Amino acid sequence: MYKDNNEEMFPLVDELGNITGAASRGECHNGSKLLHPVVHLHVFNDKGELFLQKRPAWKDIQPDKWDTAVGGHIDLGENAEQALKREVSEELGITEYEPQFVTSYVFESKVEKELVFVYKTIYNGEITPSKEELAGGRFWGIQEIKENIGKEVFTPNFEGEIKRVNLLPGIE
Repeated sequence: MYKDNNEEMFPLVDELGNITGAASRGECHNGSKLLHPVVHLHVFNDKGELFLQKRPAWKDIQPDKWDTAVGGHIDLGENAEQALKREVSEELGITEYEPQFVTSYVFESKVEKELVFVYKTIYNGEITPSKEELAGGRFWGIQEIKENIGKEVFTPNFEGEIKRVNLLPGIE
């Protein structure tokens, strides 16, 4: 069984993304609210469907929930674009795509605080979800997503983000 590496080091940032220090994954996810940066990519196809990843049961945050197609921490020494390229390749096996920056915002839960850099893309090629990092993934129709909002199917971060950045029509 896999598990997150609590010793992995993350940069700490201010709300503008300026690096202020470093801390381990364990420190960032223990309720300390140390602000650390992450990247998210929303992958749409030409039909307007949205690809979501299924988080594995072993994840330390939101196990077994559906989430943004790609979500990952920015490593020490990386910028958001480098982290996005690495995470998209690792999680979905995609190397050729055109990301569009959407926005950045601070997300806070009971156990962590993240500076989220949000991107989107349209992609119709093959997607191969990582068997090591994910429990699968698939495209969801907008209506199917609407019907499952608030039913603990999705991560709270995903639900909040699609409302915040208005990526899906009719979901407020």
